[in-house]
Amino acid sequence: MDAKPEATVRANWAGNYTYRAVSALEPATVEELQQLLPALRHAKALGARHSFNSIADTAGSQISLAHFKSISLDTSDPSHPTVTIDAGVTYGELAPWLHAQGFAVPNLASLPHISVIGACVTATHGSGIANQCLSAAVSALDLVTASGELLRLSRSARPDIFPGVVVALGALGIVTSLTLDLSPTFQIAQTVYENLPFSELEHNLHDIFAAGYSVSLFTDWQQHRATQAWVKRKVDNPEPQSDSETFFRATRQTAKLHPLPCHSAESCTEQLTAGPWQERLPHFRMDFTPSSGAELQSEYFVPLSEGFNAIRAVEELRDRITPHLFITELRTIAADDLWLSMAYARDSLAIHFTWRPEPEAVFALLPLIEAQLAPFAARPHWGKLFSTQADTLRRLYPKFSAFRELPARLDPHGKFRNDYLAALLE
Repeated sequence: MDAKPEATVRANWAGNYTYRAVSALEPATVEELQQLLPALRHAKALGARHSFNSIADTAGSQISLAHFKSISLDTSDPSHPTVTIDAGVTYGELAPWLHAQGFAVPNLASLPHISVIGACVTATHGSGIANQCLSAAVSALDLVTASGELLRLSRSARPDIFPGVVVALGALGIVTSLTLDLSPTFQIAQTVYENLPFSELEHNLHDIFAAGYSVSLFTDWQQHRATQAWVKRKVDNPEPQSDSETFFRATRQTAKLHPLPCHSAESCTEQLTAGPWQERLPHFRMDFTPSSGAELQSEYFVPLSEGFNAIRAVEELRDRITPHLFITELRTIAADDLWLSMAYARDSLAIHFTWRPEPEAVFALLPLIEAQLAPFAARPHWGKLFSTQADTLRRLYPKFSAFRELPARLDPHGKFRNDYLAALLE
């Protein structure tokens, strides 16, 4: 059976990258995908198109799994509930379904619009000093290889390679489903404070980011301060909270705010009342255009222990950065064991840049920022804009040589290797 062509999407979500793929296909079933792949010379899975670079592009066919929408709960082991989802499911679809069943995933990204699988294969993350990246919840996955073989891989059955399979950047095949570990559902209260001095971070960085289940600081890099601090705390009930009027010298706000000045807060999740985890952990609501819309993004991960020094290093470029910046967000992510996770083996501070849609200026700035962060072994987010060279990237990941063996074994002829991967894996 031939896969149905989809209406070819020629650009990513932000509109900054135009795909070069010669065709786009949309199989309806796993069996159809298995029949399709052997006949293709080059192929790549296409998710929610939220990457800002060429990671999802190909010289051949992009394959959308938008029809793959199954969600299945497994509570046969009450001490270890899981959910298995198909590749087309987004967090905005999964999270409310899980909450209705009494469950949750431990963490969510700031945008619910992204596909779960796309987030996991790139080690995309939420926030929280004790929360690992989204990929860390994966306990099993189904993968269709270049030959059309369907592999079921799990942490329990293949602990030797599973940490290298979860965050694989699309290099091993097309993931058709994931199994995620779950926790009981919970409530979050979100409070926003304004104007937190950076001087508070020098001695209190850990305490600031440990003050909630998830904490984000926003800054425009001017005036040596975070413009806003979003503190998301676990609570036992949705009753109004009596939060402190100050937070490390920042002032609690009583009106809902957007991270970007002059933007309506209507698109943001609720801040003045407690509510279910899936309605508070993301910054933006599913039914609105997230963030600014027309934007570019970059992000770098440094050891949490070096967080303040890394912030100060970037701050030296403030007058170069601010004219081209919408906002920077500072978040923490707990260490994990996933070979290509940006938080592999180290608790991390993520320094995220949401740029104005000015690619020439942004690409001129990236090498300057990367030079400032080089002493901290900064790892760029795989799905966002960076200029770090492939040989440097390989050195940043202690298990990179072990990872390189996986595509050599599962995709020996390079069906899933695009320009992005070719540079990295050469």
